[in-house]
Amino acid sequence: MKTAKPIFLRPGDSSSWEEDKSDVEALSGTRFVYNPNISLALDHQRRKLPIFQNRNHILYLLEEYQTLVLVGDTGCGKSTQIPQYLVEAGWCEGEKMVGVTEPRRVAATTLATRVADENGTMLGQTVGYSIRFDNCCQHGVTKIKYMTEGILMREMMADPLLRSYSVIMLDEVHERTLFTDILMGLLKKILRKQKKLRLIVTSATMDAEHLCNFFNQSTEKDKKSAVIMSVEGKLHPVQVHFLKDPVPDYVTSTVDTAVKIHKYEPPGDVLCFLTGQEEVDRTVSLLRDHASSNPRRDLELVALPMYGSLPNADQLRVFQSTPKGQRKVVVATNIAETSVTIPGIVYVVDCGFVKMQWYNVSTSSDSLVLVPVSKASAEQRAGRAGRVRPGKVYRLYCEKDYTTLHNATPPEMQRMELSGAVLQLKALGIDNVLRFAFPSPPPARHLASALELLHGLGAIDNSGALTSPLGLHMAEFPLPPLHSKALLVSGEFGCSEEMASILSLLQVQSVFTKPGGGAAAVKARVERRKFEVAEGDLLTMLNVYTAYRSSVARQESSSRAWCHKHFINHKAMKRVSEIRTHMLSLLEKLGVPAVSSNGDSGKVRRCITAGFFPNAAYLHHSGVYKTLRGDMVLHVHPTSVLYTLEQPQWVLFCEILQTDRTYMRELTVIEPEWLEELAPHFYQKSFENER
Repeated sequence: MKTAKPIFLRPGDSSSWEEDKSDVEALSGTRFVYNPNISLALDHQRRKLPIFQNRNHILYLLEEYQTLVLVGDTGCGKSTQIPQYLVEAGWCEGEKMVGVTEPRRVAATTLATRVADENGTMLGQTVGYSIRFDNCCQHGVTKIKYMTEGILMREMMADPLLRSYSVIMLDEVHERTLFTDILMGLLKKILRKQKKLRLIVTSATMDAEHLCNFFNQSTEKDKKSAVIMSVEGKLHPVQVHFLKDPVPDYVTSTVDTAVKIHKYEPPGDVLCFLTGQEEVDRTVSLLRDHASSNPRRDLELVALPMYGSLPNADQLRVFQSTPKGQRKVVVATNIAETSVTIPGIVYVVDCGFVKMQWYNVSTSSDSLVLVPVSKASAEQRAGRAGRVRPGKVYRLYCEKDYTTLHNATPPEMQRMELSGAVLQLKALGIDNVLRFAFPSPPPARHLASALELLHGLGAIDNSGALTSPLGLHMAEFPLPPLHSKALLVSGEFGCSEEMASILSLLQVQSVFTKPGGGAAAVKARVERRKFEVAEGDLLTMLNVYTAYRSSVARQESSSRAWCHKHFINHKAMKRVSEIRTHMLSLLEKLGVPAVSSNGDSGKVRRCITAGFFPNAAYLHHSGVYKTLRGDMVLHVHPTSVLYTLEQPQWVLFCEILQTDRTYMRELTVIEPEWLEELAPHFYQKSFENER
C-alpha cells in the first residue's frame, strides 16, 4: 500500500504540503512494520548490521595502512561495531585501548552504554566513557573508551604520543568541530612518530579524497599510508515533504506539525529539530499543554527535550523504548543530528535553522547567530526517520529554498574565536601555530587575534611561549581562557569558592524553569525577583546557588521542593554541584586556596573583571551599549536582570547573541577604574577619557 499524501503544509492549513515522491514506490507493503531485528539477541543484531559484511576488510586494511578513512552511511553500525571488532582481533593486548572520539558528550555516553550492553559488561569496565567533569573508566581494565574530542587533547598533554592507545577512531568528522580539526593535525604528527598506532576517520558526508590526501604520508617504495573504504548503510525509504509557502514562526509551526502528525498518522515516534534550549523548552511545554487538553484515546503524546546542557539522566530518557499506547515526541537541537540513534523515530520535523558561533575579528566578538542549515545537515536530519522503518520528513521551508542551501557546514576552525584552541596547541608544544597543519586552515587574522587575547590574559609572553604558572595552569582547565583566568586568580581576590560556583553555573544554559504562560509565568517571575541584585546576572545566579546549597544541607527532599517552589531547575543545580566539586578539586591540585568572600560582592566582581576584562562595554550617550574593543553596538538581553533596572554605565558580558538585534548576556556591573587597575596593558586612562 502506498503512503498517503500528507494533508497539510502550513500548520493550520489542511492542503499545503508538497511531496517528494521519489521513494513512494519503495514504500509499498512495509509502511508500518518495525525492523524485525529489534527482537533478536544482541549478537544476532550485530550480525545484521551492514558493517558486519566488511569486518574482515576493515581489519585487513588496518594491518596494511596506518590510516583508514571510512565513509559509512547513517545506520551502518560504524560507531558501535568497529571498536568491538578491534578488541576481538587482538588490538588491545596488555593495557592498550581503542579510543573513540565523539563531538558531543551525549553521543559518547549513549554509545558506550550500548556497546557495554552488547558486550554483556557493566559500563565502566571493558567499555567506558570520559567526558568533561565525568569519567567512567578503569585504568588497565577499560579496552574501549568513548570520549569527547577535548578529553583526548588533554590526554596528549600527559602522553603526547598516546602510547596507551593502539587505535584511535575519530567519529563524525563531517561535523568539523574545532577540536576535530586540531586532533587531525596533531594525529598526523603523532602517526609519523608512532608507526604502530592506527587511525580510523569515520564520516557520513565527508570529502574522503581530501582527508586521505591530508593523512597520506609516503613510506618505503612510495606505498601510501592512508586508504579509503565505503560502507553502505541500511536505511528504510523516507518521504520528504516541503512547504509551499514559508512560515513566519518555525517554533509554532513545529508544534502544529507535531500535533497533526499525532492526530492523523499511525503510531511512531517524532523527532523535531529546533535551534536552542529556549525554543526546545517552549515547544515541549506547548506540546504537553496540548496533550493534556486534547488527548487521543488510543495514543498518548509524551514530549521530551534533548539538548547539550540537559543532565545525563534526562538525555538518556529519550533513548528508552516507547511503551505501547504512547507516542514519544523528542524536541532536540542539532545534538540529535548525528552519532546517536533514538529508537522508534518514524517522523522528523526539520525547522531548517541552526545556531552557530561566528567570530568577527573587527569587533573582537564571538556571536551566536541563527543561520539556515546546510544540505548535508538537512540530509542527516532526514536520515533519522529511516532507521527502524519507512519514515516521513517534514521540512518547514520550501523546496526552492533547499536548493539554495550550502552543500556543507563551514568548519568551526574558520568561523570561531581560537584563543582556547591556540592555548591547547601551545600546551602541546606547538610553538608556531601559524604553520600548524590544519585540514582547513583558519584565517590568519583569527590566529593573530587569539594570540593577542592570550597575551592580554597573561597566558603567553612576548615571545609567544606559555607563561608559568598562569599559562600552563589555564591550559589544564577544561574551560575557555577567560573563565580559567578568572578562576585561577580567584584565590588572590579571596573568592575562589564563589567563582567556582559562578563558572559552574555558566556550564548549564539556565537554572530557571520557564512555565508556558499565564499565572505560572507571573509567579515564576515574582520568585526570580527574590534572587535578583543590581550587580548583574552572575551575582544573581550566585544567590540562587547559595540558597540551593542551604536547602541541600537540610535534606534532598527539601531541596527538590525548594526548587519547585522557586521555579529553579533542580537537575541543573545538581549538575552545577558536581561541576563545582571538580573545579575545586582541580584548584586544590594547582595550589589555589579555597576561600570565600563571605558576602563581599566587590571582591567577586573585581575577580570577574580580572578574567573577563576583554568583554567590557559602556553606556553610550545615544542610549545603547558599545564594546571597548571594536565599538560594537550591543543591547541588554531581555532575560537579564538589568533589562528592567536602571542601566549601569559599565558592564562585562559573557556571551553575545545575534537575533533581530545584538544582545549581550550574563552581565556584571563593574567600576571603570577596575579595568585600568586590573588590565593596564589592555586599557589606558586616556582611552577611557576619550569615551
